[in-house]
Amino acid sequence: MTDQRWYIRGAAAGAAALLLTGCGGDGGGAHAASLDRKQVVSLLPDARAVPGWRTHLKPEARKPDPEFPPSVCRVTDEKKRDEVCLGATAWGVSAFARTSDRTALNFWVLAYKDERAAETAYDAMAQWYGGDRVGVGAREVDLGSLGDRREANRADAGTMGGPSTIAQLRVGTTVLGVSTGTEGEDVTPDRDVKAFSTMFAERAQQAQDGAKPSAGLPSP
Repeated sequence: MTDQRWYIRGAAAGAAALLLTGCGGDGGGAHAASLDRKQVVSLLPDARAVPGWRTHLKPEARKPDPEFPPSVCRVTDEKKRDEVCLGATAWGVSAFARTSDRTALNFWVLAYKDERAAETAYDAMAQWYGGDRVGVGAREVDLGSLGDRREANRADAGTMGGPSTIAQLRVGTTVLGVSTGTEGEDVTPDRDVKAFSTMFAERAQQAQDGAKPSAGLPSP
């Protein structure tokens, strides 16, 4: 049997750490409705949204539980941890792998009751996910003007040993995360990091607009 630990390890790390079709706009928040668990599931990318990638974790979401707080909610400030992590209306993850270059692609989301709560969460989590958190000597990846807030960084050596990226965005009442990692040496290009983030931001906006999220990447 082929050793598949590389993408399991990368997807778990990304979910815990962490050219569009059918969409338009820049993911900016025209509407900022609060989302429930089912809506969070719907906005997480699925196999149709990321053609060419193998599903490792199907879109799944749940409400925060004090005994099992959201694994993707990483907050350095202990005073804000409960407010940010347990204050979400729902949270969820989905994860994928590409065998050809041993790369993992992970998405996570935390939804909040309003934009103010999401902004507080974004700031608190950016202290954990931002800068050198992805790896020593990280550099910024330009995401343009996606969403209401955005930050992305790349390091030459991340959780899987090879180049990794972590992007975080706020779109209305949601805080989104996208991470990539590999055991090899191939870098996920900036344009791909932006494409993943743009697609995810668009799906979050579609959900807040009351529409069924449909944004996806083009077929390879």
